[in-house]
Amino acid sequence: MSKIKIIFLIILVFIIYKGVVAFKNFEIGVGDRVAMLEEQADFEKEGEVIGLIMYLDGELQEHLLTPSKSKCLKMKEVAEETSYAEYECAVVLAVLQGNKILSIIEEIEVIE
Repeated sequence: MSKIKIIFLIILVFIIYKGVVAFKNFEIGVGDRVAMLEEQADFEKEGEVIGLIMYLDGELQEHLLTPSKSKCLKMKEVAEETSYAEYECAVVLAVLQGNKILSIIEEIEVIE
């Protein structure tokens, strides 16, 4: 009788584990699908994001959306070693489409 209870308990734990994993994967997948649909639908929105900004002769030339401050600072370091342009990481208010910055409205804070 105790062997049957142990086997039943192991099966129950396995089912609970599979349920938790499936739920987490569903949550992650929904966020990715929403971003993909926004990009395909040409949906524009405004938001505060962290961006790597490139200046040539003091004039804004390029901007790139980055996921975090640390990633931006690493990318800035690499870019400055391989280019003569000036770079800065900043929190900006920008017009976004999918995972891209279309235009910068306002620079809120420079990240050092």
